[in-house]
Amino acid sequence: MPEPTTVPAAAPPPTTDTPSVTVVVINYKTAQLTIDCLESLEPDAQADPGLGVVVVDNASGDDSPKLIAQAIADRGWSRWAQVIDAGRNGGFSAGNNTGMAHRPAPFYLLSNSDTLLRPGTVPALRRALEQDPSLGLVGPQLTWPDGSPQVSSFRQHTPITELLQAAQTGPLTNLFIKHRVAGPVNDQPIAPHWVSFACVMLRHELLEQAGPMDEGFFMYYEDVDYARRARGAGFTVRYLPAVQAVHLRGGSSPVKSASATRKRRPAYYYAARNRYYRNHYGLLGSLAANALWYAGRCVSLIREVVQRRPRTTVAREAGDLWLGFTTAGQPRPTPTAGPFTVYPCPAHPRTPAADSPQPVGGAA
Repeated sequence: MPEPTTVPAAAPPPTTDTPSVTVVVINYKTAQLTIDCLESLEPDAQADPGLGVVVVDNASGDDSPKLIAQAIADRGWSRWAQVIDAGRNGGFSAGNNTGMAHRPAPFYLLSNSDTLLRPGTVPALRRALEQDPSLGLVGPQLTWPDGSPQVSSFRQHTPITELLQAAQTGPLTNLFIKHRVAGPVNDQPIAPHWVSFACVMLRHELLEQAGPMDEGFFMYYEDVDYARRARGAGFTVRYLPAVQAVHLRGGSSPVKSASATRKRRPAYYYAARNRYYRNHYGLLGSLAANALWYAGRCVSLIREVVQRRPRTTVAREAGDLWLGFTTAGQPRPTPTAGPFTVYPCPAHPRTPAADSPQPVGGAA
């Protein structure tokens, strides 16, 4: 990463008469990752005066928003980047809704703080949406830092998916292959059910017709949920492997590491899972998803006992499946419309002005 550049004075928040793209980056105690993400966006921001980045701090409770605001000032990014205070940690959907409401634009790029965008990523995704009005959202190929690909396009979750995930057996998976969520890495553009929201661009018309993201999801399943809603509103989803972004997977969620080590997942994961199935399959479908998981678990448990294999499910999953089940059918919460507060980008050297956010008008 390049060395910081000193600027003589604080610049105003990014403004333009004609916004082209708003990039939303969620920060929750990930200051350095967020700064690195902003640095990766600098070439596209310099090339497009209408591009603006809104870093939404989800009530981190640490110095990260001030550190990010200071980096924005020190490196001369104040024309196109700013940090706003969400006022609460409402999760991934709420943070993205906050950022999009704060700076309305024809297109929105939602990016994890642990994502690095290669130069040209933003305009490439934007062109795809401009050229095909039927597209609601598009996602790039995510890679590891060494360039090796990550699975970035997926099939939707169904109740039968729960059978396959719990059973962990090849014959069952092959029998119900269309219900397996993660497929092979594709090297050609396809129209999947959904793409990873670690980096995804969507058009404003999608928000108008399908509504904002469902803030009933704190984290996880909001991406497949919103893609289903987009397709239900008549839009298509597109995966573009020629466009690439690096996904470090070093953000603020412990779910992937817990799954890999078979440790207990946080309650919000299961609450999101139950909300997804209730939203798209109703009460009976949600019950069927849990019942099929238990059926699959019987299969994997027999294999573990007979073949003396280690446990294939995470700790306490059989009981945790019901976390959030009774509240899963609640209506979508109404997003906060603003105004929001913005952390000022202080002059260099640091000044006390960075210690607290100041109120500014926000977009409803």
